[in-house]
Amino acid sequence: MSEGIGDPRSTALVLVDLQNDFIHPDGAYARGGAKVPEIAALPARLAPLAEAARRAGSPIMSTHFTLVHGVDGEPFISEHLKRLRPFLRAGDFAAGGWGHDLVDELKPATFKIEKVAFSAFYMSRMEWVLKRAGIETLVFAGIVTNGGVASTVRDAHVRDFHAIVLSDGCAAFTPAIHDTAIAALKPVADIWTVADATAAFEAAAK
Repeated sequence: MSEGIGDPRSTALVLVDLQNDFIHPDGAYARGGAKVPEIAALPARLAPLAEAARRAGSPIMSTHFTLVHGVDGEPFISEHLKRLRPFLRAGDFAAGGWGHDLVDELKPATFKIEKVAFSAFYMSRMEWVLKRAGIETLVFAGIVTNGGVASTVRDAHVRDFHAIVLSDGCAAFTPAIHDTAIAALKPVADIWTVADATAAFEAAAK
């Protein structure tokens, strides 16, 4: 861990895609059998961190994978996602719905960002919100490490945000994929643990 987070008001905790449809036992992915214990464990592990960030005065930004539904009520799903997750159906990841929302353990978020691709910067208002809020440092946690997390971290890097990735605050569908993704992010982000980040926010709140 480096010297800390600096000004907590210019640091945001980014919770990537920690949504009911991905994580909750009643969500779309659980219904389709696409669940792993490492992902399921994240909300409880991250809840104390989120509280520490709030006490320090740092905003929490949650990103929300979104399926846009057409006039017939069916979601627009890219072909690669249809092949990968054939169980997705109408109502899943619909904006404003329960499945689309942040899991209860991590609420409330200061800012919510809808996203339609891996990166939360792609065709979203994320950069605009961060700039208007005066954010310079982003602390990343969420899923999946090699997908939404990695893509958003790399896009943050090229936009000159200081990125911190929490190695045990992210998860993928296998530990090996997670470990490979974390190693690949070292050139563009600092790698901390959840304990590191919690301690940094607690110190910043004093």
